[in-house]
Amino acid sequence: MTNDAAMGEALLSLQDIRKEFPSVVALADVSFDLKRGEVHAVCGENGAGKSTLMKIISGVYTPTSGTITYKGVERNFSSPLEAEQLGIAIIHQELNLVPHLTVAENIYLAREPRRGFLVDRRKLRADAQACLDRLGVVIAPDRLVRELSVAQCQMVEIAKALSLNAEVLIMDEPTSSLTEQETRLLFKVIHDLKASGVGIIYISHRLDEMAEIVDRVTVLRDGRFVSTARFGDTNVDEIVSKMVGRSLEEKFPERTSTPTDEVIFSAENLSRHGVFRNVSFTLRRGEILGFAGLMGAGRTEVARAIFGADPLDTGVVTLAGSTLKIASPRDAIAAGLAYLSEDRKAQGLAIKMPVDANMTLANMEEVSSRFGLIDFRKHQSAAEKYVDLLSIKTPSVRQPVRLLSGGNQQKIIIGKWLFRKSRVLFFDEPTRGIDVGAKFAIYKIMDELARDGIGVILISSELPEILGMTDRVAVFHNGTITGILDTARTNQEEIMRYASGYGRTAH
Repeated sequence: MTNDAAMGEALLSLQDIRKEFPSVVALADVSFDLKRGEVHAVCGENGAGKSTLMKIISGVYTPTSGTITYKGVERNFSSPLEAEQLGIAIIHQELNLVPHLTVAENIYLAREPRRGFLVDRRKLRADAQACLDRLGVVIAPDRLVRELSVAQCQMVEIAKALSLNAEVLIMDEPTSSLTEQETRLLFKVIHDLKASGVGIIYISHRLDEMAEIVDRVTVLRDGRFVSTARFGDTNVDEIVSKMVGRSLEEKFPERTSTPTDEVIFSAENLSRHGVFRNVSFTLRRGEILGFAGLMGAGRTEVARAIFGADPLDTGVVTLAGSTLKIASPRDAIAAGLAYLSEDRKAQGLAIKMPVDANMTLANMEEVSSRFGLIDFRKHQSAAEKYVDLLSIKTPSVRQPVRLLSGGNQQKIIIGKWLFRKSRVLFFDEPTRGIDVGAKFAIYKIMDELARDGIGVILISSELPEILGMTDRVAVFHNGTITGILDTARTNQEEIMRYASGYGRTAH
């Protein structure tokens, strides 16, 4: 990796940045700089201060103290709009698109080309098409965003940022929802942007992918600066060690749960027309069952249908020997099933509400009187119990969930379903977008749940995660299960063969 860019003058420089919130110091005297034409990665666990630093750079927050110098001028951005106008754009991990508008309207929202008082629709479509062509993605500018997949929405977000002709581009987990092919396209765009002198700040928990694009890496821990180094002079193990403040020899905890022969949950011949067909599997007490497969293979769709979020055409679902009749998520919850969505902010949390409200949301009757009034002492006590049990880092149970890190938000969703006394939990991409330390904590919780007899099904696109945490894996391809494999006796290559439709059916 060449690093000629790193020898030039700083395009953006932050010196001794400090940011305080009530009862929390989010950043303490952090310094950082970005050169023209370089990709500078910022690494750290969730809660390390990465997002706060990016919000200061992009004008969302004003620092409590410290200086920001941009293109040789000391500045304090008063708003994201001011930062954008000066050439600083951010691609958020959580998508910020308007579902009922078209792709073109989203890309140029509030910046539409006009002829007099009217929007120039022809130019709007043409300009949007040029941005999409630059990315190399095939998405029609006139398509409504609500019709797109998560990966396609991510590409629209990137196209929107590129349309600003930014000189500083902040990418927050840009590949977390992308396929391998889309990631390759993104990396090509990044190389082109570097060549044109754009400085890119890159945040990702996929440390292995950074070698292809990153020039320098800065590590933050607990809101403090740890180090900055050329990427070629360090390695992933060293970065992880600096992030967590200790050597992380194992990515996965030692398993304490042991599978038995007792089947606690089963699905038989589940079908939904045009989506999946004849899906059958069993879950045994003490085991973690994995769902693997390529994007769109039907893993999430099967889980949602079992949970009653989508209709089932045929099939039988059995829990502890009893056949379940599930017509809605309410029925599933009452039966003891829980589904932890991959989109935790849209479908798992009420992010503007505090920790305690989220924790009791699925089981309000437990903290209410027979007249339906909330008993706030029970409410607070329940929340505090699971905050302690799951080691959730929060100043108090009254803290709004949106202010917590991704790992702690994920733990709150788990706590919500544990308080509901769920008997089977579907974890859908539970570690997406969270750091290695938080991943380890989530894995440990999953193992403890399985050990305590609660059914755990892990849906994951990361094969190392499947191999490291499951006992068996059901592999999906094109809406069917092509094989159920013993995790201890399989490998990534065999799983990929089944996921591509080339494995023989094995139950």
